[in-house]
Amino acid sequence: MSAEKIIGEWRKKIFKPFYWLEGDEPYYIDKILDFAETQILSEAEAAFNLSVLYGRDLNMPGLISTCKKYPMFGERQVVIVKEAQYLKDVEKLDGYFQNPQPTTVLIIAYRDKKIDARTRFAKTIKAKGEFFSTKKLYDNELPEWVAATVKHLGLSITQNALILLVDHIGNDLARLENEIKKIAVNLKEKQNITEDDVEKYVGISKEFNAFELQKAIAYRDMSKAVRIIRYFESNPKAAPLQMILPTLYSFFSKVAVAHAVPGKDDKAIAAALGVNFFFAKDYLTAKKNYPYQKVEHILLHLHEYNLRSIGINDTGTPGTELLKELTIKIMN
Repeated sequence: MSAEKIIGEWRKKIFKPFYWLEGDEPYYIDKILDFAETQILSEAEAAFNLSVLYGRDLNMPGLISTCKKYPMFGERQVVIVKEAQYLKDVEKLDGYFQNPQPTTVLIIAYRDKKIDARTRFAKTIKAKGEFFSTKKLYDNELPEWVAATVKHLGLSITQNALILLVDHIGNDLARLENEIKKIAVNLKEKQNITEDDVEKYVGISKEFNAFELQKAIAYRDMSKAVRIIRYFESNPKAAPLQMILPTLYSFFSKVAVAHAVPGKDDKAIAAALGVNFFFAKDYLTAKKNYPYQKVEHILLHLHEYNLRSIGINDTGTPGTELLKELTIKIMN
């Protein structure tokens, strides 16, 4: 069941006795927790029947005792356990899960981890309660997610603005949503988000960012690459080296894979690389401009400069100077 369906059932006052939320994508877990904490109970009911607990501070007998209490002045109590990954002996909850208190809604947030689905404990959760598991979106899924989020707000977004947002923020869904909402508030009568809006309200330069540097390198446009690096030199917070290096490494790793993909079809390349087809042209261009052996050398250079950026085999060369050296080595 999705986060939207869980919340949808709660709006209709349909509850399971307990909910197990796990995985490495906090966005959806936080959505569920926020609703549970603020919307299931009225303000008056929450004063008596809402317990928000933390795994680090809990012991199992105390948690089970809380869950078995009866609600006061209401139909149900809500017990939320945050950071349950730190809860010791969590599988001892199996006994409670077998016979849960019907007037308690227990919600357990087991972040950044997953239980073994083969265990009896996992099978009990799925049989008796609601099991919700999340995972990070792949890069090629982000444009569709952003477009859907924008559409949900009754707006549209240009392709270039979408790419700019995704490239700069990555798969931090909470931040992506916050930035989209910030833009939406400032659009006023406008209905379409453009690059100019992203530049103005998110603080991303549409001309000078890590994505544009990557594109300049892919197209072997040295003059554009130099202009972007000079901008970074004047604006150190715009694109720190430790943000640029993983971006370039990911890009050229995919270029290496693209060399093994037959043909020049955008969709075939995108499918093989696991990226949105909007980006396929850049990989095809880089494949043409950088033979496979050169790509191997580029990946080695990126590893070398990553080490230098953290002080290994380097005496403190500024990040923009390292970036200049690296760019020259890649494009020569």
